[in-house]
Amino acid sequence: MGGPTGMFEALKGGGAAIALDEIEISILRSLAVQLLELIGPGEPEPAEDADPLAVLFASDGPTEPPSDPALARLFPDAYGSPDGAGDQGVDPAELTARSAEFRRFTENDLRTRKREDALAVVQSLAGLTPAGDEAAVLELTGELPLRWLGALNDLRLTIAARLDITEDDESATLFRLPDDDPRKPMVMAYLWLGGLQETLIETL
Repeated sequence: MGGPTGMFEALKGGGAAIALDEIEISILRSLAVQLLELIGPGEPEPAEDADPLAVLFASDGPTEPPSDPALARLFPDAYGSPDGAGDQGVDPAELTARSAEFRRFTENDLRTRKREDALAVVQSLAGLTPAGDEAAVLELTGELPLRWLGALNDLRLTIAARLDITEDDESATLFRLPDDDPRKPMVMAYLWLGGLQETLIETL
């Protein structure tokens, strides 16, 4: 596989490959682990003899949006903010109730999917070790490219929340931050993850 490290390329027969050096592997692993910690542990597995219908109705999720800004980006209200709802002829209280009901039945499943995506990144990187000055090549096949795509998107949303980035053009401004700005490392990670995401999408 040719090309620079840190960018995905298509594999013959489907899938994607990327050459990663030791630092890139360490950063990706660390970020994915932090994402897992942010999302939190999953729901306990139901007993084998549990009634599936009872399990379904007993697994209600939260009804309120997360207070953490990063989690709020990962799990937004399905019907948007009540602010300005009157412009669409929808009562704000009704909009809030709709969002709460939707969240109650979907957030746990969404958390599970995001947790599995981040875990797939950690597991993919396990045992990946560059030899000397040569980068290690990671090949993603099957469902792994989509798992990685989901995790990369979640990581960028999380970092964007920490940096208070709300528009894409703000990333260009952040790129010009002086090197001594404490936000600089996080900004560089955000931009790098964007490059990974873009090239992975191209391979798909």
